[in-house]
Amino acid sequence: MKKIIIGSLVALSLASCSDSFDDLNVDPKNPTEVPGSFLFTNGVKSLFDQMGSTSVNSNIFRLVAQHWTETQYVSETNYDIRNRALPEAHWNEMYGPVLYSLKKAKESVIVDTTLKDGEKKNQIAFITIAQVYAWQQMVDVFGNIPYSRALEGVDNTTPVYDDAFTIYKDLLVQVAHAYNDIDDTSGGLETDFIYGGQMEKWKKLAASLRFKLAMRIADFDPALSKAEAEAAYNDGLIASNEDNFVLKYQNNTANANPLYADLVLSGRLDFVPSDTFVDYLNDLNDPRRSVYFDNNKMPYIGGVYGSLNEYSDFTHLGKIFYKRDLQGDLMDYSEISFLLAEAKERGYNVGSSAAAYYTQAVKASMEYWGVAPGDITTYLARPDVNYASAPGTWKEKIGKQFWIAMYNRGFEAWSVYRKYDAPGLRLPAETGRPVPKRFTYPVTESNLNSSNYNQAATAIGGDQQQTKLFWDKF
Repeated sequence: MKKIIIGSLVALSLASCSDSFDDLNVDPKNPTEVPGSFLFTNGVKSLFDQMGSTSVNSNIFRLVAQHWTETQYVSETNYDIRNRALPEAHWNEMYGPVLYSLKKAKESVIVDTTLKDGEKKNQIAFITIAQVYAWQQMVDVFGNIPYSRALEGVDNTTPVYDDAFTIYKDLLVQVAHAYNDIDDTSGGLETDFIYGGQMEKWKKLAASLRFKLAMRIADFDPALSKAEAEAAYNDGLIASNEDNFVLKYQNNTANANPLYADLVLSGRLDFVPSDTFVDYLNDLNDPRRSVYFDNNKMPYIGGVYGSLNEYSDFTHLGKIFYKRDLQGDLMDYSEISFLLAEAKERGYNVGSSAAAYYTQAVKASMEYWGVAPGDITTYLARPDVNYASAPGTWKEKIGKQFWIAMYNRGFEAWSVYRKYDAPGLRLPAETGRPVPKRFTYPVTESNLNSSNYNQAATAIGGDQQQTKLFWDKF
């Protein structure tokens, strides 16, 4: 897909070199303008691919969250993120194939005279939703980032860095506008590969993303958080697993889940579930273990986090994670339900009780993975799981189960840990380094955009892995 886009852009450049052969250069089968819907598809698929990958050359969030650990090469589980230039890899992928594709998609849709007004508004709204998701993710990795002057290409190769909270406030405005612009009576994408043309589900996604943004800043700006969260709740949030923001990968190599390349096509045996994660689930007799893990070792035993591990000595990853058509997941019913439990604990006007939302969240996660109803009931009745009797503060109760539920979403699991300071994670065996609070900026930024980089580093309190993001107050 990326090759096709690059080829189209190259063709466009070549076509401008001569006026004498314009007629000869026209190829009706290969248009010089890339359709907005095509660019949107490329941007969204790139977003799912990057967030779902577990390649140590591009995405180590599952490792940072201590859900998985490594066998042979343990730099990443010892939080050496510069060894493979991981900040550069993630930065370049998000700013390039993801955000730049979405920017060009929106520009293409705006000037597309073949679209009806309602269709155009809907497509722009969908693109905005994807952009907001990607921008929030970038802020939550790095802190202050280029935003208002980013993606300007040769016109601005050294963009300024915007304040992270200022970006958040703008994202809240953008996603609220997207929600309001979705027209239920008009069409959207010619091929809606996310929701199949169901506008109400797109509206739920927009409201849920606004709700997520609002809850992230609850400790930093409680008043704004409450106002935005309640407004999003009133608009209607994701209300079942049928509303989840997922990408249905296909049962073929070309369009497979990125884990298939990482775990199968690579021919490598680099990952096993970590002892941090396995031990927590063993203590709770969690029925998701039969999905999350293989049964090659019974009882389940996780690899020592941050240490060299012999692959054959430990529990392996569940068979479902080797499937080509394992769907990608960027936002789901379980996540929103946990956030509703938090909102209720904070006194927000969001309907039911914290206990009910917590129970709903755990149940949603288990149903997503196909756990039997009886096993769900038994699990929720355990004194160390039931909200009324589980140990710890509300942050510890929610944080632990939230982190478990995000097993296939490493970035969100890491964000849960940073936000709730729960559950307790282990120090890597080799170095004892603490869990990163953020990724450091790419070295290329300090070299090529040094003035703006230095200002950003100073503004956030230093370009260090232990520098907290603005919303991480405690």
